[in-house]
Amino acid sequence: MGKIWLTRRGALSLLPAAMVRPARGETPLGVPELYAADPLTGLALRGFDPVSYRLGPAPLPGSGEHEFTWSGLVWRFTGAANRGAFARAPEAYAPRLGGYDPEGVAAGRLVEADPLVTALRDDGRLYLFRDPERRAQAGTALIDAAEARWPQLKGIAAIGG
Repeated sequence: MGKIWLTRRGALSLLPAAMVRPARGETPLGVPELYAADPLTGLALRGFDPVSYRLGPAPLPGSGEHEFTWSGLVWRFTGAANRGAFARAPEAYAPRLGGYDPEGVAAGRLVEADPLVTALRDDGRLYLFRDPERRAQAGTALIDAAEARWPQLKGIAAIGG
């Protein structure tokens, strides 16, 4: 049998997986993360390039060669230009509501969303949804309710950390 080596970076990527998560992707209030991360890798947006959501019909996977740490998470990019754009204005490219599903946020829960089920509004705000059905049902009233509720949930999440 060969030896299995785990690098420091590999060990750190396992930490989010070690956290106990409730079933169906719901995160309890008080969790210290302000942006949803992949529970296995710790990557924001499961490694998709946040800038690419605005450049094409579908987001592109980022590369480990082009990473940037912001808000306690590792964000990946397709190239140096996208990494630079994000580094200059991360709030402009990061998904709204911490990357959580707007329906859950409006109801007072942090529900993980799928980074491939998105809506980019005319004002440039990116929202992630748990599934296509939730995205189809999300209207302006739901988004407004989630935006109004987010500061409260974000504050609770920050206190927990």
